[in-house]
Amino acid sequence: MFRQFRSAVAAALTDALADLGYPTDDLGIEDPPDGVDATLASSVAFRLASEAGAPPPQVAAEVAEAVDVAGTEYLARVDTNGPYVNFLVDDAYLADTLDAARDAEYGRLPPNGESVVVEHTSANPTGPVHVGRARNPIIGDAIANAVDYAGYDVDRHYYVNDAGRQMAIFTWAYETFDESELPEPAREKDDYDLVRYYRKGNEVLEEGDEEAVEAAEAEISSILQGLESGDEETYERVGEVVDTVLAGMEESLARLPAEFDEFVKETRFIRDGSSDEVAERLKELDESVLEEGAWQVDLTEYGYEKKLVFLRSDGTSLYTTRDLAHHEWKFEHYDRAVTVLGEDHKLQAGQLGAALDLLGNDTDRLRSTFYSYVNLPEGKMSTRAGTAVNLDDLLDEAIDRAREEVESRMDDRIRDDDLTEADVERIARQVGIGAVRYDIVSKQPTKSITFEWDRALDFEAQSAPYVQYVHARCCGIVAEAGGTESPDGERLAPDAAVDPETLSTPEERDLLKVVARFPAVVEQAAEDLEPHRVATYTREFAETFNAFYRECPVLTADDEATREARLALVAAARHTVANALDVLGVEAPESM
Repeated sequence: MFRQFRSAVAAALTDALADLGYPTDDLGIEDPPDGVDATLASSVAFRLASEAGAPPPQVAAEVAEAVDVAGTEYLARVDTNGPYVNFLVDDAYLADTLDAARDAEYGRLPPNGESVVVEHTSANPTGPVHVGRARNPIIGDAIANAVDYAGYDVDRHYYVNDAGRQMAIFTWAYETFDESELPEPAREKDDYDLVRYYRKGNEVLEEGDEEAVEAAEAEISSILQGLESGDEETYERVGEVVDTVLAGMEESLARLPAEFDEFVKETRFIRDGSSDEVAERLKELDESVLEEGAWQVDLTEYGYEKKLVFLRSDGTSLYTTRDLAHHEWKFEHYDRAVTVLGEDHKLQAGQLGAALDLLGNDTDRLRSTFYSYVNLPEGKMSTRAGTAVNLDDLLDEAIDRAREEVESRMDDRIRDDDLTEADVERIARQVGIGAVRYDIVSKQPTKSITFEWDRALDFEAQSAPYVQYVHARCCGIVAEAGGTESPDGERLAPDAAVDPETLSTPEERDLLKVVARFPAVVEQAAEDLEPHRVATYTREFAETFNAFYRECPVLTADDEATREARLALVAAARHTVANALDVLGVEAPESM
């Protein structure tokens, strides 16, 4: 309802300003100041003060008087607080919010007919997923979820670098070394098994004798040339390594979970000729030059001093050449393209966008989100591999710590249901992995973060368990009341109409107002590609629900009408928090 109310307020304010002869280009609609009991406010009086020749509070009063309250949906009244014009909702707003949020799909916006591809993770298939880059699949998956909730048709892609030097090194090493020359794998898993070959190969290239290195480089160069020339045998050799490692990485990512609709291979754009076609078009640009045998694009008009090389002196293409073909393929199949990248890829992404623009593409359809890497405090975990902390290690540790926390709180549970060992294990997984995801996705992507266990697993602080506990509490209340979901799973008892005037306490109305904002939060998170906005919302939601829970007994309410109304509100709250957590990729336990 918040989205509808915001639109109605914007229209009413525009009309009021026009009637008063004021410009309507900047309405200044925003959240009200702290302590003001309004749903929306406008700071337009600040902007109009000089034009009106009057102080902002006087202008605010003039504007408030001009707003058509009776003709504006959900608007109960308009008042002022100093220079602010405040808009307050009526009971119909709360009633419609309660009705809408009792649908299990609450928060999902109607399909808008636009398709979006979200490319994320795309780590080189050279070994297990590293914790430092775990922010990419977590943020990428949450962005895809938010865009999906906002009504777009979303595909999730992983772009596989299977044509670069690292994969040539890996293939050479895999075919060269014997199992007996390698250490034991850290885990019985394919990516952990094969990464030993990759590390051994790099060790030889860095420390081997000159003759061994020269022979290795010759074979590596031969593999690269085979890929570039379309040699099927070379594709099969490299593909065996890539697919085996990628399967192991995919298994680890699925634990988050981060799953993909398609793994798009870089070699695809060599094999179909589109990379060569892009290179030929680039050559024809006025901005392209041939220097020292290599073809390059001069991007100074876009602010990049460094030229973009797209063909080496030996005629082979580069990663960027193939990525240009990849992005033109995206534009052909999708209305919009989103890419999640590490902060060290900003230059590359900027040059890519500039080259795409020179090639005649509508680059307004392309968006990139950059993130800083995740750090772990020293001494908090063993690395196992000796040089890196892998995602599997982090998730195992999270589940172990969550299990300890859940077991330590068994005596404080408010529900009298018996938890089996399987229940405890399920909750430990939901809470532990949820804590990792939530802690990482709740921060602005550009800010570097250090993951700390005590904060992430704190049931009392603003963390995943704190929010998950609200959902579990809602489920407990509904279960105790005997409420069950209907066969289609869309509505949760009680279904009966509720008089919103029954929900008259500040805590009840505050909770309904927070519930009402959820679809708008989803919409904004999708538009800005900022899922941390949803995490911020869940913390506010949890605080508001807990205030309601403390002050408003549900099952022991004074009368039947109040009991039924509050039970309906709990059902609405359950759907809201469950779907907010779903956007973040965090499970919502039914018991904790």
